[in-house]
Amino acid sequence: MRTALAAALAALLTSILVTPLVVRYFRVRGLGQEIRDDGPQQHMVKRGTPTMGGLVIVGATVIGYAVAHLVALAQGGQGPTASGLLALLLMVGLGGVGFLDDVIKLRRQRNLGLRARAKFGGQLAVALVFALLALQFRDRLGRAPASTHLSFVRDIPAAGLSAVGFVVLAYVIVTATSNSVNLTDGLDGLAAGAASMVFGAYALISYLQARHPCGPGGLPVGCYQVRDPRDLAIVAAAAMSACFGFLWWNANPAQIFMGDTGSMALGGLMAGLAILSRTELLLVVLGGLFAVVALSGIIQTGWFKYTRHRTGTGRRVFKMAPIHHHFELKGWAEVTIIVRFWIITGIAVAFGVGLFYAEFAGG
Repeated sequence: MRTALAAALAALLTSILVTPLVVRYFRVRGLGQEIRDDGPQQHMVKRGTPTMGGLVIVGATVIGYAVAHLVALAQGGQGPTASGLLALLLMVGLGGVGFLDDVIKLRRQRNLGLRARAKFGGQLAVALVFALLALQFRDRLGRAPASTHLSFVRDIPAAGLSAVGFVVLAYVIVTATSNSVNLTDGLDGLAAGAASMVFGAYALISYLQARHPCGPGGLPVGCYQVRDPRDLAIVAAAAMSACFGFLWWNANPAQIFMGDTGSMALGGLMAGLAILSRTELLLVVLGGLFAVVALSGIIQTGWFKYTRHRTGTGRRVFKMAPIHHHFELKGWAEVTIIVRFWIITGIAVAFGVGLFYAEFAGG
């Protein structure tokens, strides 16, 4: 528990103190966000706001994790684990894909970066490396960081997969989650605030798993077959605090945006924590807001294409997708949308943690 607190404190201080330095540096360099011409017109005043703040979130998370292990080693504890390093690998890898996207946007002075095929290719490469490594590094009990079973609050015995099936599943989870967070990052502080709640939930879930591990002397009722839950709690705590620190400067009116660098990294880490803690389907509940935002885009695109095919004229379900822009065009204030969406995230996280704890207490 002390190491998780050390990670959280180090990440918070790093994020909240370094972000304004990055803001000033990016302003001097002219590294400002381009705004969609077809988006809400009130967003045009945000043009030129420094972007790529996700570099701070990723860096603060890694620093928090490193500080926690320095504290642990000083107290005679263990060093980094395969699970913790794999979660950070996924975060940094997808953050790198997002960084390339942001750099292209800045160089071309437009709101379009990597082409969809290139972005999916980058996500595929990172997810493939993660998935293949996650099935290696078995501990003395024979547990790999990831399981080839689909999971909810723990592995589902009837939902076993082959190694190839697991790799495909991992790619789907990683791609869906990173793109969902990316779509949600459209209003000041929305994605950072929502992500911090999800990471907080994973810090608690992993802590409970660490307190009830399955040992070598048998399988106690209700124990968890997770390889390194304590280290996952450290990563989640660091990411939560990194988001909180960044949110101080990203709250409306934002002085800096996280960019695709941040949103892709955060989505990747969420996916990694879900896979490594064996709570893959629970992520849909905990990240309910991100799922709804992504679904609104799918519905909008699907209905437009269907009606255009049937009638020759495409129709829309929402005034604009993702759904938070729909409410902007209906006249809701940006701050109102952000706070209400945070409330929705809080409810989803509370429900998800409740589901986990109900099974935990019942087990």
